[in-house]
Amino acid sequence: MTKVTKLKIPELKKWLKENDQKELISIITELYKLNDEVQQYLSVKYIGESTVNDLFDKAKKEIKDEFFPEKGFGKMRLLEAKKSINLFKKLTNDSARTVELMLFYVEIGTLFTSTYGDIDSKFYNSMLSMYNKVVVECEKDEKLFTKLDDRLYTIVVKSDGIGWGYHDGLEELYFSISWLEDEEL
Repeated sequence: MTKVTKLKIPELKKWLKENDQKELISIITELYKLNDEVQQYLSVKYIGESTVNDLFDKAKKEIKDEFFPEKGFGKMRLLEAKKSINLFKKLTNDSARTVELMLFYVEIGTLFTSTYGDIDSKFYNSMLSMYNKVVVECEKDEKLFTKLDDRLYTIVVKSDGIGWGYHDGLEELYFSISWLEDEEL
């Protein structure tokens, strides 16, 4: 396999400093035309919150469509749903809404398996892994936990009766949250 030579960051910075403003505007405009991610990134940077809201809604729809599209059956491409979450995170750096998307992924996945029946261990491992990531973030931020607690617990309740140890795994993760121990005291 042939390795493509790439410009390194220090070289890029040096090259950019050597160009005048007109040339830089031209380069950025060309990048904008070539790449959707660049368009979204620059829109977040300069338009701000409304673009972040649009990207959040878009990511949420992409996740939902992998499981419950408006027409036909869900393809359940977990990697595609996770890519939507990761792209949102990369473009916006909005950690709170990224966690919301992660939790939505588990909610919609749990609904999918409740609707269509048993899936496979890879599916449940993916759901448990994502739920664990949400729990880890909730451990760091009690306000976030308070905001998401009902949704976290509802997933546990709705998973009752689902196989592959899924319900037990969710329950174990949920009750491992230290904020819950503080409430019980």
